[in-house]
Amino acid sequence: MAATSLEFSQPTPGAILPVRKLLAVCVGNALEFYDFLTFSFFAIQISHAFFPKEQTSHGLLFSLATFGVGFVTRPLGGVVIGGYGDRAGRRPAMMLSFTLMGVAILGLALTPSYAAIGIAAPILLLVFRLLQGFALGGEVGPSTAFLIEAAAPQRRGLYASFQFATQNVAIVAAGVVGFILSRSLSPAALDAWGWRIAFLIGAAVIPIGLYLRRSLPETLQPAAGEAAARVPAHVPVRLIVLSLLMLGAMTIATYVRGYITTYAQDSLKLAADIAFGASIVNGLCATFAAPLSGMISDRIGRKPVMIWSACCLILIAVPCFIAMNRMPTVAVVFAATAALSIIATAAAVPVMVAIAELLPRAVRSGALATIYAVAIAVFGGSTQFVIKWLIDATGSALAPAWYVTAALIIGAVAMCAMSESAPCRTAARAPAQ
Repeated sequence: MAATSLEFSQPTPGAILPVRKLLAVCVGNALEFYDFLTFSFFAIQISHAFFPKEQTSHGLLFSLATFGVGFVTRPLGGVVIGGYGDRAGRRPAMMLSFTLMGVAILGLALTPSYAAIGIAAPILLLVFRLLQGFALGGEVGPSTAFLIEAAAPQRRGLYASFQFATQNVAIVAAGVVGFILSRSLSPAALDAWGWRIAFLIGAAVIPIGLYLRRSLPETLQPAAGEAAARVPAHVPVRLIVLSLLMLGAMTIATYVRGYITTYAQDSLKLAADIAFGASIVNGLCATFAAPLSGMISDRIGRKPVMIWSACCLILIAVPCFIAMNRMPTVAVVFAATAALSIIATAAAVPVMVAIAELLPRAVRSGALATIYAVAIAVFGGSTQFVIKWLIDATGSALAPAWYVTAALIIGAVAMCAMSESAPCRTAARAPAQ
């Protein structure tokens, strides 16, 4: 359906979005990322179920590769669902992505093991991961566009920060579920069926998310849709390149700290409950850091926050991993995880806000979804596999730290070249250009 034929229920420009409506976006976003990240947290258990040792000696690598495959369809989801959000509206696009994620997560939870159905098991696992990637690729663009457009100019950073905050609520939720399951079940039970409970919990709340999202207002202006239909908006190549470099660096940082759950078990030889505890620390710290970063960027600008945070992360990444390896205690692992989480989130929030603000509104959903999905597909999908491969190939447990440091240096250069987009630092701009 064309955007020109829609009836829109728009929030008043500059008004504060009611908490219930804001929660509808946040809850849906959190649930989607919970479903997606749960696979990463249970990579070892999934490898035992679908890639048994008697069939291959590289079960964990195959499991991480399957996790990475889920990123392949993200760009396609960004183009299809993100573009749909520019034509039909942000709300229909968010409903579609959420529904597809529900199908994928339920399929993952119910797929029998290799022992039960043989080679069909990893094939089905792959299919549902591809569907997950497609759905999540189409989620970020419409939901971030919605938050930016629903906010007053001086609150865009804060509103968009909830995109990151809710992603990290998902990390906390997945970590809590993993911690409870690992403490309540034996390793054999966790391998056999316990990990499936985490996926079923995500599937059970899908109807709640759909119900909440149905009540959302629409922020895509009919006039903007009509203009876009007549004159395609132009996205500068420079903006695309810089966005990819910045998002690539932030993506690697995100998935390196997310890998700590697996790293603690595989490299540091810590118990599963401690590893899941680190994921809880990771999520909690990032949840609180995200809105703080958004508010500061609203006051002083996007570039100062992202550049200084990236530089701090460059300085502490290697020392944090050295500390974890020399003193693999609960306190040290949790402290290192907290430091990496807070600073990485502080850098990531203004990056995403700046890109969204600089994109033309008529193509914001599709362009943002596609740029973000490409960066995630290239860097996020490969990060955990590359880390594990580098550790095995070099014999160095510090490989993740050097990998993320190199990425952040490139990202920081791109941040310096990026235009400032915050209203507090620029000339008067329309609320949604």
